Amino acid sequence: MLIVGNGTLFTRDALCPMIQNGAVAIEGTRVKAVGDTGQLKLEYPGAEFVDAGGGVIMPAFINTHEHIYSAMARGLSIKGYHPKGFLDVLDGQWWTIDRKLTLEQTKYSAVDTFISCIRNGVTTVFDHHASFGQIQGSLFAIAEVAKELGVRACLCYEVSDRDGMEKARESVAENAEFIRYALQDDSDMIAGMMGMHAQFTISDATMELAAASKPEGVGYHIHVAEGIEDLHDCLNKYGKRIVDRLMDWNILGEKTLLGHCIYINGHEMDLIRDTNTMVVHNPESNMGNACGCPPTMELVHRGVLTGLGTDGYTHDMTESYKVANVLHKHHLCDTNAAWGEVPKMLFENNAAIANRYFKAPLGVLKEGAAADVIVVDYDPPTRLDETNLNGHILFGMTGRDVVTTIGNGKVLMENREVKVIDVEAAMAKCREASAGLWKSING
Repeated sequence: MLIVGNGTLFTRDALCPMIQNGAVAIEGTRVKAVGDTGQLKLEYPGAEFVDAGGGVIMPAFINTHEHIYSAMARGLSIKGYHPKGFLDVLDGQWWTIDRKLTLEQTKYSAVDTFISCIRNGVTTVFDHHASFGQIQGSLFAIAEVAKELGVRACLCYEVSDRDGMEKARESVAENAEFIRYALQDDSDMIAGMMGMHAQFTISDATMELAAASKPEGVGYHIHVAEGIEDLHDCLNKYGKRIVDRLMDWNILGEKTLLGHCIYINGHEMDLIRDTNTMVVHNPESNMGNACGCPPTMELVHRGVLTGLGTDGYTHDMTESYKVANVLHKHHLCDTNAAWGEVPKMLFENNAAIANRYFKAPLGVLKEGAAADVIVVDYDPPTRLDETNLNGHILFGMTGRDVVTTIGNGKVLMENREVKVIDVEAAMAKCREASAGLWKSING
């Protein structure tokens, strides 16, 4: 038994949203009870106590679109790389990196990413992986790191024809094998999807192979209309828009997650909604790649289940929250935009997306929910309660204000000390692996 208490508890449960001097009692991997700190300590006198020190206690964050393979790009300058547009960004940087990634480098990319996730209070990650340098076993390598560090992970491999049909077939096989493995795992910590890069790098033959190979019970994780080039390709090759092509291949559905969705129209939004397909918005990445601003507010208003991700740009979900808030205000020239939509995406929709793959209720602290809890070192100068918590997170907190992270009932970090891995030794290994990657790219 574990109790996290002596803080202001925000549960994200409408029936009991806030408890002053609150606490969460954890038994195994689930929340046993929430309540007053003193009362829970009396009820469970033998429980280990984690002292929040007067900080904020709340559910851990969920990231619904990550790219672990980008971890070793930080500080990298690629010879001859001068992108003139989004396709140059993909081929000149990201595809150059993933074509060189070894299995060992993939592993340590995951180590770095999951350490950063823990430090930023993220305990559930949907990752979209690519390592065309070594495909086979890559998802299993990431899953092993996730298990070691205690992070809940839904993984997929990025199927693409860009490096030839043999690589495409190997990618499909990696997805299928990992999905079957994940479906047999009973920890509720690992899940799998059929990953796809984007329709403009996927032929009909590969679409057919992926559909034939995908085990039942899971969907697809695919980039959609991230760049205008993707839309032009689909119109020119197939005479239809992207979401229509995905509909024709039976890719849409309640288990499928579409990344970005920048260049889609109202008809496509309705198809996404009517098929109960999920969407994830990645604001910093869209801005950084100069791809444009998606119609995210309209997607939310139309009833599309839309979440928030980082696309590997950061591992701090509060950062994505802040950027999405200002992006849509700026884009729509509307100071009222995004106040309600973005926190709904982050705190409600990300949990709803994750719970299409994981059984334990996520994103909430109540009896029976997953024991994913964070403590934030935050002492505000103004009143803090359930009516203005989101504003405090938006303007007063960052991911690195998280001091304690508990995932699935296990203390992953306490008082900013990561408990589940020797960070110094692990980061030395990461630097060694990244040096090898950089040398293979630039010589």
